[in-house]
Amino acid sequence: MHNEAAVIGILFDRLAEVIPTLRISCEVICIDDGSRDATLALLRERALSDPRIRVLPLARNFGKEAALAAGLDVCRGDVIVPLDADLQDPPELIAEFLDQWERGYDVVYGVRGDRSSDSFGKRITARLFYRVFNALSDYPIPEDTGDFRLMDRSVNEALKRLEERNRFNKGLFAWVGFKQVGVPYVRPERAGGTTSWQTPALWKLAIDGITSFSTAPLRVWSAVGMWAALLAFLAGVALIVRVVLLGRDVPGYASLMVVLLFCFSVQMVAFGVMGEYLGRMYMEVKRRPVYITQGDDGTGSNGP
Repeated sequence: MHNEAAVIGILFDRLAEVIPTLRISCEVICIDDGSRDATLALLRERALSDPRIRVLPLARNFGKEAALAAGLDVCRGDVIVPLDADLQDPPELIAEFLDQWERGYDVVYGVRGDRSSDSFGKRITARLFYRVFNALSDYPIPEDTGDFRLMDRSVNEALKRLEERNRFNKGLFAWVGFKQVGVPYVRPERAGGTTSWQTPALWKLAIDGITSFSTAPLRVWSAVGMWAALLAFLAGVALIVRVVLLGRDVPGYASLMVVLLFCFSVQMVAFGVMGEYLGRMYMEVKRRPVYITQGDDGTGSNGP
């Protein structure tokens, strides 16, 4: 949860209707990701009246991927269901997830069959991301899926063994494998409030995802370099032939500048891609925790 005070009442009303129908004991772990509104105060108030609710406030806003990692670290159930507080992931679907789990599936993920609640731009960019990611990665992720899923305890234990700091959870869910199945659902509008996911954050998440699960952006520059060298060689041969046949070289300041600028642009893009990977290596070797909590319920202060 991040600044979700407007939806907390609606969320717990929905959960109060859903949990009794599941016929299993449940705990509700609420991760407050450094909210600046009344989210944390409302959660603490709820926890006083309902022992099933555990509140884990992070020391600041670490981002959704880190907050999800915190929840997975402290949960104790035989099955785990990550759920966004804005109710775009309907908790009523958990019963169907459980049915699939009882049939032998280790992971049951929600597939957004209808994304009309998202803006046109978000639908297009999401589709483009999944296409690019799955084309580059050795571990494709199902299209139109998010973090909303049911996972067996064994899957969560496998995820907790992954110690990387720049986490892209949808990719990690695919990487660990296990027996998985999708369940389609209609993604509704937010129950209230406004989303914290703006274009810069979505762009960063996309870059994190691609660079975490593919080295293709690095490998492609070897091919670009070879083709650029071949074109340069052919251009050199053409110039030599021109001089031999015509006896003089044609002045070409403008064309020379165009070629130089093009080559420098290619180099800068290549350096930028390498910089993305080096930056992530730099963050990994520092071994900082993924998150830090305020320790409201004695679960500890540092992530892995």
